[in-house]
Amino acid sequence: MCVFGDSFTAGVGDRTGAGWVGQVTAAAQDPRWSLTAYNLGVRRDTSVDIARRWSGEARSRLKDGDRFGVVLAFGTNDVDEQEGRRRVPRERSLALLSETLDDAHTAGWAPLVVGPPPVLDVAMSARAADLAVGMAAVCAHRDVRFVDVGALAEDAVWVAEVAAGDAFHPSTAGYGRLAAIVTPVVRDWLGELTRRDAVQSRPARAAEAIDDRSATHP
Repeated sequence: MCVFGDSFTAGVGDRTGAGWVGQVTAAAQDPRWSLTAYNLGVRRDTSVDIARRWSGEARSRLKDGDRFGVVLAFGTNDVDEQEGRRRVPRERSLALLSETLDDAHTAGWAPLVVGPPPVLDVAMSARAADLAVGMAAVCAHRDVRFVDVGALAEDAVWVAEVAAGDAFHPSTAGYGRLAAIVTPVVRDWLGELTRRDAVQSRPARAAEAIDDRSATHP
């Protein structure tokens, strides 16, 4: 799976370098699958930036294996205001998400979306929460899993580490709280992909068995 996002995806602030992506990847290991995760987070990236780069970066990585997933985690930079204006208007963010999900479906890459986390700035967090509502609606329309992490605004560890840091990013424990929200959804999503692959392969295997019997017993 490829995980696209911004500085939160990159794990900025976590001195271990794992961030939430690394922690989720470790927790999502399972005998039912062999998971390779690519962290493709870029600081300051908005939905516009990710829309420009995600397909080519995914295509160069999702080529060896039989199940492929794309995780999209953005929004905080979209709602950041510079000179009184959002970096990306809400409608544009949601339109780009819609296009990306449709393109992922066309490519055969199962998508999953993680909403923007809260930060120290209350107004910015409110805009992020509002964008998350729109993102959830876009995902629901396409039957795509969406992980809302807005509850971190009430998480004492997350809030304390963000406040002690740069007012945006937590440290290791804070990312652990984010990972705890995302991990169950990712594990269930991976399990669904595994079950779906097994179901889809049964008709082909049954046909092969029939062909084998026909060859042996004309």
